[in-house]
Amino acid sequence: MADTLAPVARTTTRLPLLDVLRGAAILGTLMTNVWIFASPGSEWSVLQGGMAVPDVLSDPSAAHLAESVFRFLADGKFLSLLTVLFGVGLAIQFDSAARRGEPWPGRYPRRAAFLFLEGTVHFVLVFAWDVLMGYAVTALLVAWLLARSERVRSVAMWTAGGLHLALVGLLTLDAVSRPDGAPKAPDPAAVELYARGSWPEQIAFRLENFAALRIEPVFSFGLLVLLFLLGVRLHRAGAFTDTAEGRRIRTRLAVWGLGLGLPLNAATTLGGGDFYLLGRYGAAPLVALGYIGLIGIVLDRRWMPASATTALGSVGRTALSCYVAQNLLCMLLCYGIGLGLAERLGGSDPWWVMGLWAGVSAVLAAGSVLWLRRFDRGPLEAVQHAALSPRRR
Repeated sequence: MADTLAPVARTTTRLPLLDVLRGAAILGTLMTNVWIFASPGSEWSVLQGGMAVPDVLSDPSAAHLAESVFRFLADGKFLSLLTVLFGVGLAIQFDSAARRGEPWPGRYPRRAAFLFLEGTVHFVLVFAWDVLMGYAVTALLVAWLLARSERVRSVAMWTAGGLHLALVGLLTLDAVSRPDGAPKAPDPAAVELYARGSWPEQIAFRLENFAALRIEPVFSFGLLVLLFLLGVRLHRAGAFTDTAEGRRIRTRLAVWGLGLGLPLNAATTLGGGDFYLLGRYGAAPLVALGYIGLIGIVLDRRWMPASATTALGSVGRTALSCYVAQNLLCMLLCYGIGLGLAERLGGSDPWWVMGLWAGVSAVLAAGSVLWLRRFDRGPLEAVQHAALSPRRR
């Protein structure tokens, strides 16, 4: 039996935490994706082990250490954080509909369909490893679950998580059992495509390899459902509110998420490529929860400068626009259709890649702050709002 929609009793004031967390998640996903843009073969290199962290044990140079720490702090963590926050946003929309006395899911399937369309355009024209399409499909299921009982949601959440961990565990065991082979060389055709190919050729490549390039949201669907529903649960527990209970939850998230997640991620990283899936899709979500707690504590205690809070919050308020813009900027900077930095600087120390991330992040932060001084929403958010708002007759 579906739950009856009722007004939410909690009236506590919300911290700017959610906007700051979204901003951190957007810029954090770029910390991972920037290596894709900078790799020979770019988007196709992910399927050939192109995201592996350098072996600092055999070559502990400053460049390798910096790259390893940079990747370690980001890979899988901010994607999981973004996924949790999407679940929080869905719960907020559910609560808003309840306060207005509107049925659920109501018009939400239209919103999910529009998000899927945005993700499809982003995938085809800009970046093959888009997350929006997977989020749209997951949101439809979770939106339906929000109108079910808490028991149904709990069963769905833990079943999805258990199946996901079983799949990751089986694939990890398979990788460990296989004899070590020689590292795969980048696909010469893919390297040529992104270094000197045209934009229409890149679009055609994504369409021709649609199934392979869309494997991540299919493989991680159980994890997406788990994290969406976990976001709903955290929101309803008051984890993002300016209350004693909210601060207590954030402290526990920081202690347990970082205390368990960081050692587990370190172990999978040191274990080598065979444990990559276990690290990114198994241990990384724990660190993401730790990041929620840590950033919350930093804001609670006013350790973050006001300028940084404003910048991250502005990126968070324009999250969709900044997500697409960061990938578009990296495409134009790294691929041959633009400046071609990936080919020009390829093979050199990784400092330029980290500098690229810092530069693009600064542009997004400054641009979002300036944009919001004049407009209430980001450009893509405004398009979405205009397309989905009920039309007056």
